Amino acid sequence: MDGSGPFSCPICLEPLREPVTLPCGHNFCLACLGALWPHRGAGGAGGPGGAARCPLCQEPFPDGLQLRKNHTLSELLQLRQGSGSAPGPAPCAPEPWPGGEEPVRCDACPEGAALPAALSCLSCLASFCPAHLGPHERSPALRGHRLVPPLRRLEESLCPRHLRPLERYCRAERMCLCEACAAQEHQGHELVPLEQERALQEAEQSKVLSAVEDRMDELGACIAQSRRTVALIKSAAAAERERVSRLFAEAAAILQGFQTEVLGFIEEGEATMLGRSQGDLRRQEEQRSRLSRARHNLSQVPEADSVSFLQELLALRLALEEGCGPGPGPPRELSFTRSSQAVRAVRELLTATCASQWEQLRGLGTEADAESQDPDSTNHLESEAPRDYFLKFAYIVDLDSDTADKYLQLFGTKGVKRVLCPINYPESPTRFTHCEQVLGEGALDRGTYYWEVEIIEGWVSVGVMAEDFSPQEPYDRGRLGRNAHSCCLQWNGRSFSVWFHGLEAPLPHPFSPTVGICLEYADRALAFYAVRDGKMNLLRRLKASRARRSSSLSSSIDPFQSRLDSHFAGLFTRRLKPAFFLESVDAHLQMGPLKKSCISVLKRR
Repeated sequence: MDGSGPFSCPICLEPLREPVTLPCGHNFCLACLGALWPHRGAGGAGGPGGAARCPLCQEPFPDGLQLRKNHTLSELLQLRQGSGSAPGPAPCAPEPWPGGEEPVRCDACPEGAALPAALSCLSCLASFCPAHLGPHERSPALRGHRLVPPLRRLEESLCPRHLRPLERYCRAERMCLCEACAAQEHQGHELVPLEQERALQEAEQSKVLSAVEDRMDELGACIAQSRRTVALIKSAAAAERERVSRLFAEAAAILQGFQTEVLGFIEEGEATMLGRSQGDLRRQEEQRSRLSRARHNLSQVPEADSVSFLQELLALRLALEEGCGPGPGPPRELSFTRSSQAVRAVRELLTATCASQWEQLRGLGTEADAESQDPDSTNHLESEAPRDYFLKFAYIVDLDSDTADKYLQLFGTKGVKRVLCPINYPESPTRFTHCEQVLGEGALDRGTYYWEVEIIEGWVSVGVMAEDFSPQEPYDRGRLGRNAHSCCLQWNGRSFSVWFHGLEAPLPHPFSPTVGICLEYADRALAFYAVRDGKMNLLRRLKASRARRSSSLSSSIDPFQSRLDSHFAGLFTRRLKPAFFLESVDAHLQMGPLKKSCISVLKRR
């Protein structure tokens, strides 16, 4: 580095080493001043040499002046030179300031007794108390220095590249600049003094603060909503965890009971068959023993004793006749050996069911994660959800009389009943001719829709059907859910089930007179709910799995889901309509009264 510039010592013309700042504001090396003032080194300026003067401006200083290192300037020099030298000793900590935050201290006062600074000089890179600020007020050479209110960290008011004061503001890039930056890199930009820009910004401060307050209020409301959502998720997860744990415990108890019964069955079969076989064994051993004794007695008869010979031979013949015929052989089959087959069948069924359910559950979880950013998505709802949530998707269904079969009697646009005598409806190309069905008005092709149906009597099916499906199809292919163009929930008088493309999947849920249908067109899903007391209990949500299960084992486990995986997404390539099939002669249904409920929900919001 050359000897010119504000960071060079005026005596040695080298970069400042251990810089000290005189009250006049000029900076020198501590060693250079010590050599110039032999008797006034770092310990003081008094002594036989008389009053000390600044080597640059000849400003006199009183006796007893102590020179102290300017730590701020020293750190800036190290930053500029990239020096790794150890910093100087830290100054003694001043006494705590009674007003709270400690003020900026004077850099020219003796170390350990520095007074609060009145102003900071951006040219000298030092702060001065009123006593040491005198040279800046008296000396013409120092009057051009820029004095500002005391700054705790003067380096923040300097350009990090040029180490010069930040005096300009670029409105194009909204940043503070030094004169070198303004001249080199910001030509043609609108540059103004810092004070002018501050005055302008202070005039806009009230608007900015008002906008900040409004935004903070909005964020407060959002935070409150997010906290409620987090609490809801946690409570729902805890409740679901408890339910799952209870169900697993019940399943484990059922398996444990089954294991006890099977093991008991094996022990009972073993005891029965073992007792019979051990009795046969005992009798055979006794017979063999008798034959052995009779043969031995015969062999011991003397040759001349004819009476004994005849008697012993007769006894041998009688013992032989007692065991005439082969003994019982081993059983061809042990009844209890079928136990392992039964348990193996249970194990395979349990494994396949767990794999199938886990694949469905994992598929729904992945889709829910991918769509969790959508606040109106219903995928994240638990199986039991509040009805108010669905009412914001409410779709008012009006029955289309031009589609009603001649054996269906409409009551306005909300009710329909199957009758025995045909009704003389006018001719219509959209009227069903072979199936007792009717469609709702309007076609659905985007967004989420929700409507409700009241099952009053009989067997009914409710669902959706493609708008372009031919109403003249025969009965076996035209019924709701028996083709690839429609799907439905059916109540057959005993249980619920879902139908699609001619396949049926029974549901274990009890009867509910109010059924909610939620069509999620963008998500290509159709869900059926049982509505009770403002709560929604999920009956079944129809949707193709994310990954199609191609193995024959998976298809045999759940052929209905396999059919959904293959064809259900194709249903959503068409515009869909609410559809209703009244199967029994006494079937009667009514559209749910959603309108008043929707208004009440909107008012509560």
